Amino acid sequence: MSLTDEALADAGEQLAEVLERRQLTIVTAESCTGGWVAKVLTDRAGSSAYVLAGLVTYSNGAKTELLGVTEPSLNEYGAVSEPVVREMVAGALAATGASVAVAISGVAGPGGGSEDKPVGTVWFAWGSSPRDTEAVVETFRGDRDQVRRQAVLYALQGVRGFLENS
Repeated sequence: MSLTDEALADAGEQLAEVLERRQLTIVTAESCTGGWVAKVLTDRAGSSAYVLAGLVTYSNGAKTELLGVTEPSLNEYGAVSEPVVREMVAGALAATGASVAVAISGVAGPGGGSEDKPVGTVWFAWGSSPRDTEAVVETFRGDRDQVRRQAVLYALQGVRGFLENS
């Protein structure tokens, strides 16, 4: 699946409208997407009204130092896991005071995959508090750029759905 920049911008615009309408703020905690979700959200003029911060925590050390992800979670489950993205959401919320956080950690490829976590495996979490956090895993197909684009779109749409249903 090839997603255009326009498709990502449209999804970002839709999420921005929800954030603005509800007077909410967002923080992103991104690994495999490298800040792309924050980039899409901040492409829009006036985005400082709803984007508080974007944290690219690509390394495990950054996840622990900046977001408070625990070593036991990383050691037992790996960076691409439900416990880690949930901790990323909690840490991003605690660090910024945003209304909602989104976290993404995955294997974009072309290498780095395993039998349990093949290339294209991406964990997402979004929430407004540690107790009110949803997590989901998806497996995308394509090259590194395609996996990342799909992950960005999924994150934007996922947060929008979360907010519209809460």
